[in-house]
Amino acid sequence: MGGGKEEKGAIKIVWNDKGRRFETEDRQSYLQYIIIRDDDDDDDGGGGVVMDMVHTFVPRRKRGQGLASHLCTAAFTHAQRHSFSVIPSCSYISDTFLPRNPSWASLVKGAGTAKSSM
Repeated sequence: MGGGKEEKGAIKIVWNDKGRRFETEDRQSYLQYIIIRDDDDDDDGGGGVVMDMVHTFVPRRKRGQGLASHLCTAAFTHAQRHSFSVIPSCSYISDTFLPRNPSWASLVKGAGTAKSSM
């Protein structure tokens, strides 16, 4: 009853600042990123920092539990809170997560640039 480490449906994502990763508590599933200082100010709305999300990994035996989506949500929330733009280099993020979660698309570097040019 109370005090179980993992309750059904509760997925805890941990930010590993030194490792530049968002991870599950067991560290087996993760989203890896690179921080880039954007000196090219092209009106993309960023504060000069870009978070390049380069790789998402979930072991085969843990797939289908929504872990990759939880990792992405944690990473996008972090980027939003810190006013970072995002580059979705990872194919899972660009091809699956963003189409399923279009509300995060505004953080993508260059998103909306054409709209704001007038």
